[in-house]
Amino acid sequence: MSTKSAGAAYTVCAYLLWGVLPLYFLALAPTGAWEIVAWRVLLSFVFCLILLTVMRGWPALVSVIRQPRLLGWTALAGVLIYVNWQTFVIGTLTGHVIETSLGYFINPIFTVLLGVFVLRERIRRLQWIAIGVAALAVVVIVVAYGAFPWIALTLTASFGIYGLVKKQIGAAVDATSGLTLESFWLIPIAAVTLIVVAQTDGITFGQVSPLHTALVAGAGIATAVPLLLFAAGTRRIDLSLVGMFQFITPVMQFVVGWALLGEPMPLERWIGFIIVWIAIVVFVVDLMLQKGRRRRTAPAQLV
Repeated sequence: MSTKSAGAAYTVCAYLLWGVLPLYFLALAPTGAWEIVAWRVLLSFVFCLILLTVMRGWPALVSVIRQPRLLGWTALAGVLIYVNWQTFVIGTLTGHVIETSLGYFINPIFTVLLGVFVLRERIRRLQWIAIGVAALAVVVIVVAYGAFPWIALTLTASFGIYGLVKKQIGAAVDATSGLTLESFWLIPIAAVTLIVVAQTDGITFGQVSPLHTALVAGAGIATAVPLLLFAAGTRRIDLSLVGMFQFITPVMQFVVGWALLGEPMPLERWIGFIIVWIAIVVFVVDLMLQKGRRRRTAPAQLV
C-alpha cells in the first residue's frame, strides 16, 4: 500500500472502531459507567507499557518526562480525555447514544471556533455559515425538544479542547508516550473511583463470568488501538481528508442508537439533527473546495 492509502486505511479503521464502541460498553453490563472508565484508564496504561516495551519506545517516553512543559500538557490532556470518556460511557449506558453522536457531529465545527478564538486563525465564509447553522441546531433541540443536550456539548467541548492541547504538544510526544502519560495522570482518579464503587455498588470485574472479565479486561485495548490507528493515519494523509472521514463515527453511533437500540427520535429531534447535517454538508463542501483550490495553485507555483 502507498503511504496515503495506508493512512486512509488506518484512519477509517479508527473511526469504524469508535463507531461500534457503544455496543462494546453495553456488553459490559452489569458493570456501571464509573467502574468501566476506571478499568479503562488502568488497563490502557498497562497496555501502553506493553507497547512501549515491544516497540522499544522507552527512550522517547523518558525524553518527554525530562520536559516539565510537556508533562503539564499531557496532564491537561489526560483530564480532558477522562471527562470525554466518562461522559461518553454515561451517555451510552443511560440510553443517550444518539446524543453522543450529536456531540461528535458538532465537534469539527467547534474545533474551527477554537482555531478562531484561541489560535487567532482566519476562517472562510462557508465555515462561518456552518458554525451559524450548527448553533441554530442546538437552539432548536433545546427549545423544541425541551432538553439541554449536556452530554453532546460536554463531548464536543472536551474532545475539541483535547485536540487543541494535542496541537500544542505537536510532534514532541509520540502517540504511545502521550497515551501512556495521559493514562498515568488518571491513575489516582481511577483508584479512588474503584474504592468508592467497591463501597457502594460493588466491583463487578472478575465476579460475573469469565467472558465478562475478558471483555472488561479488553477495555484497555479497545481504548488504545483506535487512538494509535488514528495517530498513525493522520500522520500520512491531509487534514482535509481526516476532516471528511471523522463523520464516520457519529453516523455509525446515530444508526446504533436509532436502528439497533431503538432510542426515541421525535420530530423535534429529527429537525435538530437535520439542521446539524446541513451544517456538516456546508462544512464538507468547504473542505472539498479548499482542497480543489490547493490542487490548482500547486502546479502554478511550480511553473
